[in-house]
Amino acid sequence: MKIRAKFQVQEITQTTWGTVRVTLRPQYDPEMPEDERFAKATPDGLLEMDIENPKALEELKLGRVFYLDFVPVEG
Repeated sequence: MKIRAKFQVQEITQTTWGTVRVTLRPQYDPEMPEDERFAKATPDGLLEMDIENPKALEELKLGRVFYLDFVPVEG
């Protein structure tokens, strides 16, 4: 079973050890039916990642919204 969430980049900070911390929280816009459905399943949450990959940081811009897919690892 795959689980899908919709998160928005809400904070980007430089860490003292040289990485960039990206903080995402669930996206919610009451005008969007899709967001209403997501809010019922995951009304709150937090994802923080410390990233060193410049290409990934180019994509993870403040305010940008992403689908997060959780797929079990077999084995």
